[in-house]
Amino acid sequence: MNTPPRPPLEGQQVASGPHPAEPAALGPVVGEPKGAARQGVRTALRPDPQTEDGRYPIAWLTICAPRGAVPTATSKCLCGRDRSAVGKARVLTLITDHETHRDHCPLRTAQEGRAAA
Repeated sequence: MNTPPRPPLEGQQVASGPHPAEPAALGPVVGEPKGAARQGVRTALRPDPQTEDGRYPIAWLTICAPRGAVPTATSKCLCGRDRSAVGKARVLTLITDHETHRDHCPLRTAQEGRAAA
């Protein structure tokens, strides 16, 4: 018993031999195409729907603690502070130190004073 040949899958063509590639149609070489985005689209630049409240990040605390691996953390601030820690005890100390710095950072305290005035 022979099994009948399977029909080709949809979209696949049976190769019947090599065919030379046809060159693409040449377009205009010199100058701009007529009316191609010269006037732009009016809706391309819309205002951001989110309203800004004047806040922006000053300090970042990044903690990486993969399961079964040694945790690491970095504490960076725009005032120039850049500290890192490796190991559970040191990472926990850096977290506490970052919170303390956040409360005493010269950039942050200056902003609070201006907002109160």
